[in-house]
Amino acid sequence: MLKHCADADDPYTTVEVRNPNARDGLFTVKVSFRDESGFTMADTTDQVSVPAKGTASLRVFGGRAGDVSRIGHCEVERRADADE
Repeated sequence: MLKHCADADDPYTTVEVRNPNARDGLFTVKVSFRDESGFTMADTTDQVSVPAKGTASLRVFGGRAGDVSRIGHCEVERRADADE
């Protein structure tokens, strides 16, 4: 779930990942940074460890997309992939 999209005040995108499973898991999260016209400036993937039946936050640096002030919105894949 997207909590904050990178902007000039805070160049990090914050994502919350929930783990519905009964064991701890490592999840891969994909974030896309788009400009106002919808053009994809960058796609990133990062991993986060999430406890069983818990949540974890992941902060992704928006500077990977170039000029943070050009980011119009962020998109997060609704379902993070669990890595074994």
